[in-house]
Amino acid sequence: MKELRGASDGVYSFPSANHLTRREVLQSAAAFAATSLLAGCGAGGGSPAAPSSPSSPSSPSAPNTGTQPAPSGAITQASLSVTTTPTGSIGTNFAGLSYEKSTLYENPYLFNAASSNSGLIALFKLIGPSILRIGGNSVDRNTWTPNGAGQTEGQIAPADVDALAAFLKATGWTCLYGINLGGAGPKPYTDGSIVATTTPTLAAEEIAYVYQALRSSLFGFEIGNECDLYGNSYFSGATWNLSTYESLWSQFRAAIVAQTPAVNSLCTGPADAGNESSWTVPFGEWATKSNIGLLTQHYYRGNGQATPEPTSADLILPDSNLINDLATLNAGAQTTGVPYRLSECNSYYNGGASGVSDGYCSALWIIDFLFNNAQGGSVGTNFHGGGDGSGYTPIADSGGAAVEARPEFYGILFFTLAGTGTLYTADLSGIGSLNVTAYAVKTSSGINIIVNNKDSAQNLQLIIQLPQTVNSAKLLDLTQLSSGTSGPDISATSGVTIQGASVNADGSFTAGAAYTLSPGGTSVTCYVPYYSAVLIQIT
Repeated sequence: MKELRGASDGVYSFPSANHLTRREVLQSAAAFAATSLLAGCGAGGGSPAAPSSPSSPSSPSAPNTGTQPAPSGAITQASLSVTTTPTGSIGTNFAGLSYEKSTLYENPYLFNAASSNSGLIALFKLIGPSILRIGGNSVDRNTWTPNGAGQTEGQIAPADVDALAAFLKATGWTCLYGINLGGAGPKPYTDGSIVATTTPTLAAEEIAYVYQALRSSLFGFEIGNECDLYGNSYFSGATWNLSTYESLWSQFRAAIVAQTPAVNSLCTGPADAGNESSWTVPFGEWATKSNIGLLTQHYYRGNGQATPEPTSADLILPDSNLINDLATLNAGAQTTGVPYRLSECNSYYNGGASGVSDGYCSALWIIDFLFNNAQGGSVGTNFHGGGDGSGYTPIADSGGAAVEARPEFYGILFFTLAGTGTLYTADLSGIGSLNVTAYAVKTSSGINIIVNNKDSAQNLQLIIQLPQTVNSAKLLDLTQLSSGTSGPDISATSGVTIQGASVNADGSFTAGAAYTLSPGGTSVTCYVPYYSAVLIQIT
């Protein structure tokens, strides 16, 4: 398939049909980030009450008096009970990003520390530090070329790695680095001018240089990409299977560790496309935690070019396939003692679905996706992206520079503002069939709650019961509003804000003053407008 920047990479079974997959979101800004942003917001008094002229849902243009305005339209009375029963955890580096390895040799470089790249650096810092995965289909479409000039298609040269190292140092991020395995097969990738062959020796030389250049910025390395699908490309389908892969993988790992013993604990895999129970978990059981430090898995919601095409409403529906896959992976992680991570994921593969993968709905979807991962035992995610097409990518880029923070980025940022810590049980009642979810994070400074209302018309007035006395409560909202409209549009590709503020291409972002909610013992009340999410910080 033709490679698309910002599109999906590789073919993957979802759940039983083949499809193409691609590229990991950053760590939570931790309790510190959530605390500093909210504490820096001005506040007024009063409990949520409808003003004399109700504003549209969380309208960015509405004046902020410190009191959350009542949304216009129908309002459902509901309640949320938060208890100290743990349901998961969010650690550092949880939300990361993933890019094609071909990005390393683009001209101009996307990943570099030059002043001209200050926007991308600032955007990474805004949601990090976390883990940048360098992977995708292009992992198996290039060859390590130690004497190469750099910025040459089909080659990875020292200059390309040096630019990446400088970018990681500037952002404070670490890197999960993928290396070619498919090129060791009888049918290496070729486009007529490039033949992307590799050997265990070449792989060992590449990782040796990567380690020397990145040092503490090297989180880990993956050998190959979506190797469960190699029988469709680099090897004969009649002979390619898990045991054949394990034999080849072990040769590469042995050569790498022999040349650079310091990376012995940094090996991850198998970067599987979608065969959790038949490939990823058995691989982990075979490799054992003495040879692998992290199980890596890919996940996409479905085909962006399916007929009929996915809609915005489809994306924000509950995803039972994700929950089931996470349960399979979590069980395998518990058995092997090796944690797992969705090292490549996003909404719809095959380039995404226009107005969906790049629409406001993706911001609401990504919040649930991240919390589902935390509840399912995952230690993190990497959202694949890159380029400036109409498909998925948290950050759009062109000509080696960031040009826009897409709606997905806002969802990631909102999630990171909830901080790191233990997930508490958060039970909603009174919502009936409304598409609403809620999550609570016990941080070092209090309890942060996100309520995600994906209903198309129904607002909530929510009474929240806490397992502690409420001393103070502040609220930020995530919403969308286009000029001339009265409410959010989940297909809109712009107009997304967090507390009335946009994220600029240069990475600047200053949220408006947080709303102050009046505590009542162990409870607090707030509004959650339709097609919006709210973050409430309780101390």
